[in-house]
Amino acid sequence: MVLMGGICIGLAPIGLRLGLDDLGPQAIAFWRFAFALPILFVMVVLIQRRLPPKPNKFVIIAGIFFALELGLWHWSLTFTTVANATFMVNLGNIGVGLTAWIFLKERPGWMWVIAILIACLGAAALSLGGVADGKTDLRGDLIAIAAAIGVSCYVVAAKVARRTMGGLEAIFWLTLVETFVAIFLVLAFRESFLPESLSGFIVPLFLAIVVHVGGQGLIILGLGHTPTAIAGVLILVQPVVAAAISWQLFEEPLTPLQAGGGFLILLGILISQRGRPAPVTAKE
Repeated sequence: MVLMGGICIGLAPIGLRLGLDDLGPQAIAFWRFAFALPILFVMVVLIQRRLPPKPNKFVIIAGIFFALELGLWHWSLTFTTVANATFMVNLGNIGVGLTAWIFLKERPGWMWVIAILIACLGAAALSLGGVADGKTDLRGDLIAIAAAIGVSCYVVAAKVARRTMGGLEAIFWLTLVETFVAIFLVLAFRESFLPESLSGFIVPLFLAIVVHVGGQGLIILGLGHTPTAIAGVLILVQPVVAAAISWQLFEEPLTPLQAGGGFLILLGILISQRGRPAPVTAKE
């Protein structure tokens, strides 16, 4: 579930780039959450046959970190390439294992260390091995690194939240919190909430259904049954998906070095599954 969620989320920067002609990056994030919220509410009511229960404080913390992270990441994509921004923000997934070790006492094994080193090397090659095309900007990279810190805090807080909450309930409350934070970000960046035409809602609706409900939902569900450090490695599939698709759509071709980096990321994901501990049980 975490791996499939990472693949879905790999489509996020593609959708963002396609939607920037109609909405600002923060407005796109807001509508992604706003469109996903009623869908998730209906899913909770139909599947759980009750209203969402009261949230715990960790799901609120996770929602705040995710909304801030996404806002920073969207901002970074306006300055740098899809591959660069996605790589930088995914550095946060490397820090997930260390953060979980410190705060959750989930000590990663040696196989995780090997896997994360290989995946990190591959991610660096995927990002830095391209031909200079004038699209990269140090500002974008620094903003994406700030977003990476938010990723690490989000995953760990969401993991704790899942100990006492079901997956659907958690993603609903996360999305509600994210929607409110996104409103403040749109106002802070002085963006318009509405596009010039209804067609401007197509990309946010796609992001809401495929990336948020599908991708983020699968990751939240999977976090209840997957060690936090392993989940951080699995989510690193995102830059591979993003770079492969942006190759054709945005004329950001992959060099042999970048292609090799993508292979190393996939190899790291495979190694991370070796010798993993028994799945952690959580509420469905």
